[in-house]
Amino acid sequence: MSEISLEPQEPSSIRLVMSLAVAGFLSGIIIISIFEATLSTITENKARELREAVFRVLPGATQMQPMIYEDNLLVVARGKTDPDETIYAGYDEQGNFVGYAISNKGPGFQDTIHVIYGYAPAKRQIIGMWILDSRETPGLGDKIYKDAAFVAEFDALSIEPTVKSVKKGTKTSNNRVDSITGATISSKAVVRIINEGNAVWLGRLPNPGSEAAFEEVTGGQ
Repeated sequence: MSEISLEPQEPSSIRLVMSLAVAGFLSGIIIISIFEATLSTITENKARELREAVFRVLPGATQMQPMIYEDNLLVVARGKTDPDETIYAGYDEQGNFVGYAISNKGPGFQDTIHVIYGYAPAKRQIIGMWILDSRETPGLGDKIYKDAAFVAEFDALSIEPTVKSVKKGTKTSNNRVDSITGATISSKAVVRIINEGNAVWLGRLPNPGSEAAFEEVTGGQ
């Protein structure tokens, strides 16, 4: 009488591959479904955060419209635009022009820093700054948005001839910013990112007093 083997049989390699393929397929469907279900919420949150940031860096502004540089002119954006190629004109409740909110990105100490700042052409001044996104070191680099004194330095900052970052306590003119002790690289990065943004955008702006009037625009940023 032959003996019956009770040892478990190992699954074949084909069966293992098929199981992994099915598991991967199902996981992909789940991930895509979650992404699609949350995409509208994520998009709405980003739009809300951007709007709040624009009004933060443009004191007095209560209305905004996206602007793009097209055919050598700064014009009101129609429809969706590339965020990296868009700035935002801010206006008060009466429709009076306040300034432009300009965003720009660049490397910091840890990772990319995304800065947005307000610019008043008539004054040739930065009138506000905020960090849209940063992964700088907690407790050190994150002071670029947590240190109120540092953020306040951008409330009336001359851009002539450029913005300068200096050692804390050595600021002698209104185009200079005191670096943050312990976060020198990150604070210098903010200044560099602003100067780079100015190099791109300031030459594209119309003469002070000839800015586009506010108009209701739908379907933009």
